[in-house]
Amino acid sequence: MTTDYRIEHDSMGALEVPADALWGAQTQRAVTNFPVSGLRMPRQFIRALGLIKWAAASVNHDLELLPADRADAIQSAALEVAQGDHDAHFPVDVFQTGSGTSSNMNANEVIANLASRKHGQTIHANDHVNMGQSSNDVIPSAIHVSAALGLTEALLPALKHLSGVIERKAEELSGVVKTGRTHLMDAMPVRLDQELSGWASQINADYQRVAGVLSRLSALAQGGTAVGTGINAHPEFGVRIAARLAERTDIAFRPADSYFEALSCQDTAVELSGQLKTTAVSLMKIANDLRWMNSGPLAGIGEIKLPALQPGSSIMPGKVNPVIPESVAMAAAQVIGNDTAIAVAGQSGNFQLNVMLPLIAHNLLQSIELLFNSARLLADEAIAGFTVDESHIRGALQRNPILVTALNPVIGYDRAAAIAKRAYRECRPIIDVAVEETELSREALESLLDPSELTRGGIKG
Repeated sequence: MTTDYRIEHDSMGALEVPADALWGAQTQRAVTNFPVSGLRMPRQFIRALGLIKWAAASVNHDLELLPADRADAIQSAALEVAQGDHDAHFPVDVFQTGSGTSSNMNANEVIANLASRKHGQTIHANDHVNMGQSSNDVIPSAIHVSAALGLTEALLPALKHLSGVIERKAEELSGVVKTGRTHLMDAMPVRLDQELSGWASQINADYQRVAGVLSRLSALAQGGTAVGTGINAHPEFGVRIAARLAERTDIAFRPADSYFEALSCQDTAVELSGQLKTTAVSLMKIANDLRWMNSGPLAGIGEIKLPALQPGSSIMPGKVNPVIPESVAMAAAQVIGNDTAIAVAGQSGNFQLNVMLPLIAHNLLQSIELLFNSARLLADEAIAGFTVDESHIRGALQRNPILVTALNPVIGYDRAAAIAKRAYRECRPIIDVAVEETELSREALESLLDPSELTRGGIKG
């Protein structure tokens, strides 16, 4: 932007605004007052603000409160904002006034400026663009709209994709039996498809948890205005604006059952954040399993080889690291941290208004974006392409003394434990020691200790 300035006015007086800025005085005051983080409100949030302003102008025209030419100009400008044409003109820091009034007025001023140019006469940011609205219902509505869009368009499809990739990989590896591990120690055998089925079930459950919040997320505060009473809004405004947004987005938005609840608290955002945290925990568990399975290649577990994506060291030639699982684990950690901040923010509903709305919006939408991108990366760049070292897996499995567990019903726990300890001490296959320590034939032992059969469950004897 240029260093030239123009003079803008608001209820507090005149001040300088960059000449080519689309915003006005109230936005400029926020830029001056909140040089806190350099973080701006997320793209999805600005999109939601634009959609709300578009719907509001349409409804106000239908209610004969705005003439057609003004409404059309506002709608056109609002849609430009929604599609990201003017994101550079939304400079307000996330850590601003707790109601998000600065961001609401930022949208009002940008849309008013654009609409005035289109209309050829002055369109007022408050009187026209903000007609029938308050920051106190616009910002909570924008949180719900932006989060619902993020879930339906991005995160839920990504989780479905991840579970599908895991399930296809499990089918591909259905015949591979490996050493199971509990406490990071050798345990009874499992098949790789069984192990991966646990991952898929986790992600499918996460999908259901997250999707379950949508019915409450679709309830909007819009229409409650300042304190929930709907002052200065037409009685039909809330119902109609929810219907407009539903038509535009294919999400079943509706007015909140209680505007007083919708303005005063952010319990639905807190609930959603909790489900996002659970999803992050699932992704971190899967990422860490992949890292352990890939560890080595010589001194680790070495069961799989993840795709080699980049050199792993600036000093050790040839080293390749599990970079995608590491990235996913860090993203998951951030989501868990975001949830803590959202929980604290959710407690800040003082009487008729929560006063940490911008923080909730930023963290919630960041968590959705991090999980969306992480789920896609984990699916496409790690799970889909890893290969299995079956000879290494078989070798470790044959030496696993814990296979002796299958002999418990036949020879008893104590004799089985003695065999396991000897096999481990002498680094011998369990079957060779069992032949010497029991009256069972090798043929019988081969049947009892068959790792593939041991993955089917049940008691043999």
